[in-house]
Amino acid sequence: MQNARTDKPLLRVLAGERVSVPPIWLMRQAGRYLPEYRRIREEAESFLSLCFNPRLAAEVTLQPIRRFAFDAAIVFSDILVVPHALGQRVRFEVGEGPRLDALSEPDALQRLRPTIDHAALAPVYETIAQVKSQLPLAVALVGFCGAPWTVATYMIAGRGTADQLPARLFAYQHPRAFAELIERLVDASSAYLAGQFEAGADAVQIFDTWAGILPDEEFRKWCTEPVARIVATVRSRIPEARIIGFPRGAGTRLERYLAAVPVDAIGLDWMVDLSFAREHLQKQRPIQGNLDPLALLAGGDTLDRAVDAILDAFAEGPFIFNLGHGVLPETPVAHVEQLVARVRRA
Repeated sequence: MQNARTDKPLLRVLAGERVSVPPIWLMRQAGRYLPEYRRIREEAESFLSLCFNPRLAAEVTLQPIRRFAFDAAIVFSDILVVPHALGQRVRFEVGEGPRLDALSEPDALQRLRPTIDHAALAPVYETIAQVKSQLPLAVALVGFCGAPWTVATYMIAGRGTADQLPARLFAYQHPRAFAELIERLVDASSAYLAGQFEAGADAVQIFDTWAGILPDEEFRKWCTEPVARIVATVRSRIPEARIIGFPRGAGTRLERYLAAVPVDAIGLDWMVDLSFAREHLQKQRPIQGNLDPLALLAGGDTLDRAVDAILDAFAEGPFIFNLGHGVLPETPVAHVEQLVARVRRA
């Protein structure tokens, strides 16, 4: 039998190899744009209960693999399972998104557990094990967590906001308490990612969705340094751990991110200039991205041109095709089929 790494194109790229046809997977590839997902969602009492039902979560994870034959499956879960496992109340309101009991004052941190509760996350680990047993040999399984800064923004505000002002202000006004929260999230996220690897994940991605809104000094303090500690801690337990970083909105600071964070690959949002990424990022590390989700929604010639531009830009180096953020719920299934065919030149 071949080595597992050579069997899986995604892992070959994460090891620094260029492959002639780039592996493809999509953020939010399992979700509301798929009719089979919507049917499963009706079975679950809530979104969070779906995340914590291994049978249903495994089925949802596998649906886009069956339909599109992607090169990776990403476990169906949510970044907010970490606050949940730290003892913060998390719920998802229909049409409203996530709601948490906000940590609006420093004393509120006392409500959190000092360490993550792995028993609360056991269903996620079981989902990973179930998916791994059913995936084709060539398909990698990707786990994930939110980066400490991004997760902290939801924990403090109690919801997503347009500019994450509550967390930014909290960090300025209560720097010691905020640093304590970030450190707790570093420890919790490291343990969670290691648990995902031990359950069967082949690689993980760290989502820092709100990295781009930070000023330079805070970008270092709350984005790059915490994620670098997570990577080091995970690799102290899982030496060969393959890790993708996704600091959305970082722009030209992506070079600084790569200099500070020893990830195996860096995910690019759709705002990153292709020539900049080729000349300044891909020469350092494999890159992943970065189709605009709206181009996928548009389809047709717009989609073809956008896909071709990305393939042409990154063809000479190690590259994973993905979106610059997640699949939009309104996206037609036919457009995803068009995308996969175009990437594979089918």
